[in-house]
Amino acid sequence: MSDATDFSLRDPLSGVDPQFPTRWSPRAFKKTPVPDNVLARLIDAARFAPSCFNEQPWRFYTSNQQNFEEFLHLLLEGNQLWAKNAAVIGFLVVERHFARNNTENQHARFDAGAAWMSLCLQAQREGLCSHGMGGIKYDEIATYLQLDNNSHDVVMGFAIGEIGDKTDLPEALAEKEQPSPRKPLDEIWPNRHSAG
Repeated sequence: MSDATDFSLRDPLSGVDPQFPTRWSPRAFKKTPVPDNVLARLIDAARFAPSCFNEQPWRFYTSNQQNFEEFLHLLLEGNQLWAKNAAVIGFLVVERHFARNNTENQHARFDAGAAWMSLCLQAQREGLCSHGMGGIKYDEIATYLQLDNNSHDVVMGFAIGEIGDKTDLPEALAEKEQPSPRKPLDEIWPNRHSAG
């Protein structure tokens, strides 16, 4: 993580662990490989996320040197512009049904979000950045990964790598390349002052 990153738009309460307000999603990456053992630790961290009935419905698919361009072209063009410099491009997929009884798991995406956050925080500990994406080619990804659409859903795409120089980005993206502010605490906790 760059020491030059400006987090002044973020205002955590005293005592909030710095790993949370200093996690952000840059688009500027260096074209530096992530060692296999480091990537394994990121996904292993995700393995310990909580999930309904401990189903662990998430599945992470990641690029390697041989198929990076194929993964890249499964992103929408706007994301290809910057993700081309990431070390890894990946997709998060969920199993739609409980293994225990084959009924629909309505919490699968929620649980996958917990796994994604775990990956993000481990990436930060490793000195890496992560950026999640909704701008992906969902149907093409499902075909490429040979997923059964009756049992799996593509949730999101992501990029992982070392933070780069924002001047390498297209101007419109470079102008936005900073940690974004957050809504006030009272807005996301509307009954804060009546709770307890």
